[in-house]
Amino acid sequence: MKPSLLVLIHLSDASRASVDAAFDVIYAPDPSRREAAIATHGAAIRAVLTNGTTGLTAAEIDRMPQLELVSALGAGYENLPLDHARSRGIVLVNGAGTNDQCVADHAFALLLAVVRDVPQLDRATREGVWRDHLPFQPQVSNKRLGIVGLGHIGMQVARRAAGFDMEVGYHNRKPREDAPLLRYFDGVEALARWSDFLVVATPGGAGTRHLIDEKVLAALGPHGFVVNVSRGSVVDTAALARALAAGTIAGAALDVYEGEPEPPQALLELRNVVLTPHVGGRSPEAITASVDNFLDNARRHFAGEAVLTPI
Repeated sequence: MKPSLLVLIHLSDASRASVDAAFDVIYAPDPSRREAAIATHGAAIRAVLTNGTTGLTAAEIDRMPQLELVSALGAGYENLPLDHARSRGIVLVNGAGTNDQCVADHAFALLLAVVRDVPQLDRATREGVWRDHLPFQPQVSNKRLGIVGLGHIGMQVARRAAGFDMEVGYHNRKPREDAPLLRYFDGVEALARWSDFLVVATPGGAGTRHLIDEKVLAALGPHGFVVNVSRGSVVDTAALARALAAGTIAGAALDVYEGEPEPPQALLELRNVVLTPHVGGRSPEAITASVDNFLDNARRHFAGEAVLTPI
């Protein structure tokens, strides 16, 4: 008999088929179905598949007495009650390393788009405006790139920066011994002051909420650009809007933002902003790798083996 799995996120048909082959699936990717599924099937559920944004609450865990495995499909897990789950002996896993290349690709796409003004140039071209009537934009190559959070994704961003002959600095809670060629900064404000461009790739959660605030943006300066591919909560949206409108920084590109899925109204009318709808980690390759990683972890767990990517 297959174990019962509660799925709280949207899955493609192909992903559903892969998961269905291994589990008795209860599919509840929206709030109404979620509540009904837990009320009806909570006593039998042994595993939950969610993500860092959708999460799972301690109260919901308490309604699933047989729950033994919780997985965040991607790398983030900021909305999982880790201590509460561990007190129940529940195994926690995530998708670390499964979409890092995809997110890093998207970070650089956003960086190039906002620095080179690609969306505005596309619009101008369609309207018949020639280059002589458009502003010069800086290049990306040979500049200083600051990375906030040198994890799996941050390291992939640094690798791409090398291809643009960029000098790379970073901020972590502590220096990484395996990155001796990258410059470490013990504070985000100091990193921003050194950087031409700032890419935010740190985990979300209470510990990083509004880490990129008014002071950091002021340190980045009027020629600086910020890219966020981590979590919307890491950037203070109101401070960012003020900085962009006042010219405190030159531009911003966000794949994530506070209040998702609604885009931040304060940014929508600003010319120097590029927005995408939290798609940095989404590609056929990345989703397949994430689902396969979940299935590998689940197979190992239910066989009594150690999981591959524990939280």
